[in-house]
Amino acid sequence: MAFNDLAPEWWPFSVGTTAVVALLTVYFITYQLSSRKVDPREPPLIVPAIPLVGHLLGMALLGGKYIKNLGLRNQHLPIFTLPVPASRIYIVADPSLAAAVQRASKVLSFTPIIPEVTERVLGLDKATMEITRKNLDPGPGEERGFLADIQDMVYAWLGPGDYLNEISLDAAREMRNEIAAYGASSSSAGKEPTDLLGWVRHLVTISTAKYLYGPQNPIAQDPELEGAFWDFDHGLGSLLMNVFPSITASKAYAGREKLSAALEEYLRKGLHETGSRIVQERVEIARRHGWALPGIAREELSFLFAGIVNATTSTFWILTQIYADPELLAAVRAEVESVLEKGDGSGPEFRLRVADLRDRCPVLAAVYRECLRLGSDTYSTRLVKEDTLLANRYFLKKNAVVQIAGGVIHADRRIWGDDVDSFNYRRFLADGKTGDKGAGGEARANATAAHPAAFRAFGGGKTLCPGRHFAMNEILAFAALVVLQLDMAPAGDGRIEVPRKDDGVLPVHILEPVRPVRVLISKRADGFARDGLDVDFAM
Repeated sequence: MAFNDLAPEWWPFSVGTTAVVALLTVYFITYQLSSRKVDPREPPLIVPAIPLVGHLLGMALLGGKYIKNLGLRNQHLPIFTLPVPASRIYIVADPSLAAAVQRASKVLSFTPIIPEVTERVLGLDKATMEITRKNLDPGPGEERGFLADIQDMVYAWLGPGDYLNEISLDAAREMRNEIAAYGASSSSAGKEPTDLLGWVRHLVTISTAKYLYGPQNPIAQDPELEGAFWDFDHGLGSLLMNVFPSITASKAYAGREKLSAALEEYLRKGLHETGSRIVQERVEIARRHGWALPGIAREELSFLFAGIVNATTSTFWILTQIYADPELLAAVRAEVESVLEKGDGSGPEFRLRVADLRDRCPVLAAVYRECLRLGSDTYSTRLVKEDTLLANRYFLKKNAVVQIAGGVIHADRRIWGDDVDSFNYRRFLADGKTGDKGAGGEARANATAAHPAAFRAFGGGKTLCPGRHFAMNEILAFAALVVLQLDMAPAGDGRIEVPRKDDGVLPVHILEPVRPVRVLISKRADGFARDGLDVDFAM
């Protein structure tokens, strides 16, 4: 029986017209619900074209580019609201408000989000998650949980001090050894095109695994795990979605499981005792809190990830920009050579101080910061633990999410100038002559102090990246070793072309390029370090 046969005699419309009217009514109601503030002081709403789910669809389809584009189209709004099903996402696009978020760490906290993220990404079991969720954010005198202990330890050990110096030198020496091995073994140097990102990936992956986890680390034992690691990295967004991950994120899932199994065997044999002191301490803290060996192995995968990924992509962008510009290459080489000291005759021919690369090589340090600015679209995310008024003006609803949009702030012309989309390392040179001496990436643009919260590559506030000092030491040492010893030329005609970053993905770390950069790598044509660079590092 047709619908028309059941309709009341007074109903004058056809089935098709009725359906259209019903759909329009539903759309109008949901649109109105999406447009309604929960409080008059709530930040301005940006209502999606598709009510309720439109913003989530945009983020799923366009990645980080979606929110970045929203922010750049609405630069008059320092903060705005994205309505999503049963919640809110507040996007902060202004450095002064970002600083206000960072100061309000008791009510705007990243800590409650960590268990959910790690469970999805690492595949932790229920027993491990129960331990992880205990005493997440203890106050003075309160019982401490695993996350509080592990975070405090990492911040303390990687802050300025003896251990930071120790691990920075370990990293620099391992990278020196790997670059030397490449130079000695490459018979096709300068003849066969090389994928620059792939080349950097390999060197950083094997050297990082060695200085963190020792000579018998899983990747050294099974080189195929290197590919598994990058499969895991490239599928993080799908793992975070957590919708049948073994199917929807099959390569990342398989890579994670292979690495976790290898790390578990490594720990079972006690091989972590041959690794770095920070890894040994991490394992001890996990055991003290009752973690089982499979969970510890997965947690160590996250530390290996932190050590490899951003160092790899940052170094790629730095080398690409330097070798794409012969004048810049000459300037960086001159700086590094000027701080290369002669040895005392009892050891290596040269000595290179890591602190000199940071403090006495202003162009190299400026290139580093500018590459981080251009490549980092990451978010600093917080959960609103209770209804609060941000900066005494903007109402934020309990259980909503706050995201400081690094990609929007890094692309703001009002902060960085009209050439904001272009690579211009000079914006980080004070008076165009000397560099900002601040360690860890603190930004200064064109000799004028930008707002301290404008440089988002390392986050900020309570969640400021604990490894920022180490990252700068490691990456500058790697770049210095390469420019001192190697030339690079384009695989084709002309000059090396710098590709765009791939901002259509979830920006969980420094973004990769949209296409490979293929180069010819060879020893320096001027003969410097032709037989290798006999150098040791000091702080």
